[in-house]
Order: sequence, then structure tokens, then C-alpha cells
Amino acid sequence: MKKKVKKIKENKEKKSVFTAFLIVIDIIALGCFFVAYGPFDFFRDWFVTTSMTTMSHKYFAHVLYSEDMLEKVLDNNRIIESEDPTDTSKISFNADYEKDTYESIYEEQVLKKDKGNDIYKVVDIEGDSWDGKMVVVYDPSKLKLVFSKKYGSKGEYLSTMAENNNALVAMNASGVYHPNGQNRVTGTAILNGKIYAKGRDIDKGGGLIGFTKDNVLMLTKKSAKDAIADGMDRAVEFGPFLIVNGKIAEFKGNGGWGIANRSAIGQRQDGIVLLMAINGRTSKSAGISMKELAEVFQKYKAYNAANLDGGGSSALYAVVNGKGDLINTPAGFGYPGERYLPNAWMVLPE
Repeated sequence: MKKKVKKIKENKEKKSVFTAFLIVIDIIALGCFFVAYGPFDFFRDWFVTTSMTTMSHKYFAHVLYSEDMLEKVLDNNRIIESEDPTDTSKISFNADYEKDTYESIYEEQVLKKDKGNDIYKVVDIEGDSWDGKMVVVYDPSKLKLVFSKKYGSKGEYLSTMAENNNALVAMNASGVYHPNGQNRVTGTAILNGKIYAKGRDIDKGGGLIGFTKDNVLMLTKKSAKDAIADGMDRAVEFGPFLIVNGKIAEFKGNGGWGIANRSAIGQRQDGIVLLMAINGRTSKSAGISMKELAEVFQKYKAYNAANLDGGGSSALYAVVNGKGDLINTPAGFGYPGERYLPNAWMVLPE
């Protein structure tokens, strides 16, 4: 009799535990439903814009939301870029490095060179929920576009390309599309005034991002043929454009890009080039919105600036204290580490 009572008691306890477990699952499910479909827009806007601006993970957003809802969210969160091409005459290459005082910490970080290095400088940058690195390149004529040995197909790690070319600095350039484990180039590339095979259309806004023969950063929505006629010498295709001719883009909502790790390039009116890599998807750095990224460039007085491929493609390499290595933390969806890249912007030795 005692055994029977004990068994009944044990069964009741098991049922109680199972019931409690189901209640917890229901609460979690209701919480997730409320977050995804409730009256507050933040999660929905962040989730949709972050997913829909990737090359391979748009399906995340399609799982939760209808096409009408996705279209509505994207329309409420977007970037309105300048349609004007870069006015290259406004770049003068007259930086004043001999100042005794600086108007801001941002000017000091750019203009005060490291002792013994007249070519570039690595600067730590950070915001409320992100951190990253910026490389200040003093002479843009040293910034070249270098293709991987497997351009157009698999590509190579940025660190491998940098080491193979004895690069002092390197950052990802063209966008990457990676179906079935293959990392293929997106958009058009220009090298030495010649057009290279066009990869998959990117639909990221922006256009051609590159340098003229006079080493001025040019942002243009013209065709590659017309851009070359305007003097473009080396370029990749991506976007969006963040600042054009000193005017920052207009942002609606969060800008339509969510929060992620980013790579971006800009140039000041004195000719100095700024290469930025913002960490994301790490415990210390969630990533940065496109609006915040544009505002960071504004602080450093970029006259023209554009976003490059981010996420797992975002990689920045530099030789620091005689040793070359990645100085940011590449991280894609669900995996850490580098991604194969088609090409890179590189500061090469003499």
C-alpha cells in the first residue's frame, strides 16, 4: 500500500514539473510573439533591416513576416543618398600636420602622426555599444586595389592576400556572395582603368567607390565606362554612399540596415583617407547602424564616405610594431573568423 501511495505521489510530482515546463514554454512563446508582432517597432525594425540587407540570410525575415509587412518596415527605415557624383576638385591634399593645438580629439587622432610612421596610423574608435579600428592613410597614392589569385570564384582570406603582397594595411573591397560555400564577387570592379567581370547585382544602393588617377576618392552612380571617362582608375561597387561632397545622407528610421559589423572608406578634403572596421556580433560590440557610421565619418571630417561589404566580410589588417595581423574581429552569422574575399584595398610598401 505504501509503495502504491509513493508511486502516485511521484507521478503527481512528475506531472507538476511537466506542467510547469509547459507553462514556461508558453510564456516564452507569448513573449516572442509579443516582441515580433507587438506594438513596439524596435525589434521588428532591427530584425527585418538586419536580415534583409545580408546577401544570404533574407529568409530569416520571410519566416516571421508577410511580404506586405516587410515592404512596410523597409519603407519606414531607409537611407536617401545623394545622387550627385563626387566633385573631385574639392580635394586639395594640403593637410597641416605641424599644429601645436587641435580643434578636437578627432582632429588630433587624424593629424598627429605616430613617431617614425609617415604612411599610416591605427586609431581605436568606439561608441555606446560598439568598438572598432580606423586606419588613417596619409598618402592615398599608396592605396591600391589588389585582386586575390582566385578573383571571381573562391577568393582568399584578407590576411593571406596581405601577407602575399607584403601589405602594410589591407581592408576588404568588393562585396561577396557565397552560395553553396563559394564566395563570389558582387558588382563591377575597375582596375587600372579597365572593367573586370561583373558579379551578382548587389542592390545595396551606392554605386562605384574608388579612386581617380589623381588619388581622389570618387563616389558615382554612373556606369563603369562613364566613370573611367571621368578619371576613375580603381574601384569596386557597393554602398550605400554615406557622405557626398560634405553632405550626409538622409536617414529614415534606422536607415534600413539594422546593426552589424561594418567596413567603410572615406576621404577628407585634405586628401587623407580613412579606413574603418566596426566590430559586431561579439560580446563587447553589437555593431553599428548606418546612420551612426555616417556620423562617425562626420566627426573625422570626411568629405566623401561610403559603406563597403560588412558582416563576415568586414576585415582590417595592419602592420603594428613590426607585426602584421588582423586588427578587427571578423564575424559572420553563426561563425567566427575570416571569409574568403575577391580583392582588397591595400597600402603597399615602396
